[in-house]
Amino acid sequence: MARGPRFTRVGVWAALAAGPLALAVAVAAPRTTVAQTAPTPKAAAAQQAAVADPAGMAEMFVDLWLRADASMPDSPAASAVRALVPDADLPQRPRAEKHAPSASQVRAVRTSRTPVGWTVVVAAISEQAVEGAPLVRYFAVAGTGGQDGGPVRVTGVPGEVAAPESAPAVAERFNQPVPSTGVLAGSLGEFVRAYLGGGQGAGVERYLSPGVRIPAPSAAAYERVDVEEVAADSRGALAEGAPADGARARVRVRVTGVDRGGVRWPLVYRLEVAARAGRWEVSALDAATAAPPPTSLKSAPSASATVSSPAPVASGGAR
Repeated sequence: MARGPRFTRVGVWAALAAGPLALAVAVAAPRTTVAQTAPTPKAAAAQQAAVADPAGMAEMFVDLWLRADASMPDSPAASAVRALVPDADLPQRPRAEKHAPSASQVRAVRTSRTPVGWTVVVAAISEQAVEGAPLVRYFAVAGTGGQDGGPVRVTGVPGEVAAPESAPAVAERFNQPVPSTGVLAGSLGEFVRAYLGGGQGAGVERYLSPGVRIPAPSAAAYERVDVEEVAADSRGALAEGAPADGARARVRVRVTGVDRGGVRWPLVYRLEVAARAGRWEVSALDAATAAPPPTSLKSAPSASATVSSPAPVASGGAR
């Protein structure tokens, strides 16, 4: 048993009883200390509080505020608004309007921070259509907090604003039509049919580069998938025969999927492909959110197949 600390404590008490000179001697006695390791930069960074995202709070506040009515201050929506902003002014509707029109969807579309707080622009899509089209309104919500990981706070009612400006469109360089009879078009056609097969996505792996994992959407249930167009960003992807190993390209694939209800869905995918062992393999996939404008790049005739009876695997997709 280590007795150093015990003897030191006894010496200090004895010194207090003996006088100032003895106290000084006792304090000078060696002590047993425990060294503490300084935190590493990674550990120190992990201890820092994360910055809170105010987008969710802004969405919730706008949704509640749109549902609230000043003529019904005790309603759940009004109470919830004033729980967040006690002095908030509420919309006031005519008494003939029994139900406050609400937004079917509320989404934050832009967040900006200032030295004193933040502002979130929220899009509210109304349930009431105007001239057959949904009404979309934009509201700016200001608040504070979140920079130090603490709670965020809304500081006032929203203000209606114009739609945020969109970034200029970047021209895509998919200006090389890929022959529909080539190895690349055949492999990509088989890939998208397996990818959108609804429960038959297990065959996707054989079209992927080693180490690449692209899970198929579990909800997809397309009974038919037609490849409408394949275009590449380089001429290296245009060969109808086996590609040279190591060749790479980015491609855009436009397809039409027909679901079990007979609805036709135009879909666009952007992929990266790489050549290995004389065949093209998918190395990355980015789903497009908007179809490109019609061009003269359509590779005809378009390839098509029924998902329930997939076409035989071509040399471009076999493993």
